[in-house]
Amino acid sequence: MLRSSNPILSKKDAFTPAAPGQQYGQGYGQGYGQQFAPQGYGQPGYGQQYDPYGQQLGTPYGSGPVDSGARMTFDDVITKTAIVLGLLMLSAAVSWLLIPVSLMLPALVLSALVGFVAVMIVSFRRRVSPPLVFAYAIIEGVFIGMLSKVFESFYDGIVVQAVIGTFAAAGVTLAAYKIFNIRVTPKFRKIVFLSTIGFAVAMLINFVFSLFGARLGLVGGVTGAISPLMILVSAVGVVLAVLNLVLDFDYIERGVAMGAPASESWRGAFGLTVTMVWLYVEILRLLSYIRR
Repeated sequence: MLRSSNPILSKKDAFTPAAPGQQYGQGYGQGYGQQFAPQGYGQPGYGQQYDPYGQQLGTPYGSGPVDSGARMTFDDVITKTAIVLGLLMLSAAVSWLLIPVSLMLPALVLSALVGFVAVMIVSFRRRVSPPLVFAYAIIEGVFIGMLSKVFESFYDGIVVQAVIGTFAAAGVTLAAYKIFNIRVTPKFRKIVFLSTIGFAVAMLINFVFSLFGARLGLVGGVTGAISPLMILVSAVGVVLAVLNLVLDFDYIERGVAMGAPASESWRGAFGLTVTMVWLYVEILRLLSYIRR
């Protein structure tokens, strides 16, 4: 099962065709003369070989979002992603200005936990509603605002550098994907997926050990001594986040080719936002190491 590393886009019903029984031989798959067949969990699905002979879609009713209206487009996903990120940045700015220093740590921890729960809820929902996406953006904005304020208090100007670096990395990745017509292979997906899981497990183990006063040396604090290993781990996190953006773009484009309903563009926007937040945090941490 080779799917996106993103928990939002790897949901088993994500980007299923809107009208069961309809053939899709246009867009992304037209050059291959194939029709895309949606698959259920545990079957040959996204990222695996599809039928080269062009079969009829056989998805039963009720297996995914059903909407005979407008279809999702790549540009629509990018537009909605810009809206969600704009709301997130507005929430971050407001929390930065209004939340007092005495409440920074509680707000940081609470928003991180609630944001994680929101991501899990979306991962298990068949449909993604815009209000849920906006609520996540506001909550995650509080987390980003507080985290940024902490780093900015020690390293003047680091937030601006991190923001520019994040959007520059995402913009270059998107431009390269579209201009050079990058096609993601199953082997590439598998490598990135397993690397991301490994990285997440390592960070979780490091966090658990830190709760008991033990340090594995994978992640440094806002201040204090750093090591080459910390810099390497943070750099790997940045690279993995960028590679996950490539997987996200590819997964969304496949959803567009399958004829997913326009409402699913919110799922794509949500997934891209989650990856962008991860990329920003890793760049922020890496810059703090370099500034020391």
